[in-house]
Amino acid sequence: MRSYSGNDCKDEDFLQVKSYLSVLYSLIFLVCFPGNIVTIFVYFVKMRPWKSSTIMMLNLAITDLLYIATLPFFIHYSANGNNWIFGDFMCKFIHLCFYFNMYSGIIFLSCFSIFRFFVVVHPIKCFFIQKRRWAVVTCVVVWMISLAAISPLGILIATRHTQNRTICPDLAAAEDLDTSRWYNWLLTGLAFFLPLLTVTLCYTFIIYTLAIGPHTRACYKLKARRLAVLLLVVFYVCFLPYHVFRGIRLELRVRPVSCHLKNKILFMFIIAKPLAALNTFGNLLLYVVTGDNFQQAILSLLKFQTNKNLKGAYTIRPCSVPSVIA
Repeated sequence: MRSYSGNDCKDEDFLQVKSYLSVLYSLIFLVCFPGNIVTIFVYFVKMRPWKSSTIMMLNLAITDLLYIATLPFFIHYSANGNNWIFGDFMCKFIHLCFYFNMYSGIIFLSCFSIFRFFVVVHPIKCFFIQKRRWAVVTCVVVWMISLAAISPLGILIATRHTQNRTICPDLAAAEDLDTSRWYNWLLTGLAFFLPLLTVTLCYTFIIYTLAIGPHTRACYKLKARRLAVLLLVVFYVCFLPYHVFRGIRLELRVRPVSCHLKNKILFMFIIAKPLAALNTFGNLLLYVVTGDNFQQAILSLLKFQTNKNLKGAYTIRPCSVPSVIA
């Protein structure tokens, strides 16, 4: 296997962006760590009985929390001049958490979109899909697929020593370049572009179906459009740049191109990686947009001192719909 470690082009460290990375990761941690704890608490305590969409959103919040808990390590790494001090195991572990969060989140959002497609476009034929056992089975399958998909990273990612520093590289900087390239395209194609196509098509059909429905209220259409925009922003803004620049970065490492171009792509990849972590912000918004019950539960927490009987306080809005089809 070729490692290409002796390439004439030497990667720049771009230590000038360490402040950008530290600040952005810190902001994500400070907002999303408590945000996901509150979300999980709300789903466990205030959202009974669970619906299929609730079960999937709860699992999504759990995967987000697992990843956010590793952000202090990324913050220290960037603030410490890309010098990793936590050992090889933790280097593998935090990257496994990052990729597991990203791909399980992508697959969860894809499954969520498919559920909504069937309920909105084929509500009678696919009524059985709203049963909770389907959501439970889906979540178990998603976790298993995500773990299997990222398992090769445990071998490909390893710390290395250079210039009196210990580097904790991403997949794009793995030494076994041949294996990393094939694994990257397989992972990108099956775990990103296929879900991206699925989400895009599902919400295109959902919006079209609601638009031509004679009895569909305007607020249903508005909510569907908002949710479609939010999910597509998460995919196209958060995930797409990271996958594009990671793929280009890997391919340029074996192409006879200028060092300036290689380092320019490396810089863009470094900028794009925190964008992938921003999907945790989008997911927090997603919990609010998917249904009125979550909004009511959050409000009930804020009014806990004045209203202890939360269930009695809930009211049904004129445009309220089950969260799975909201």
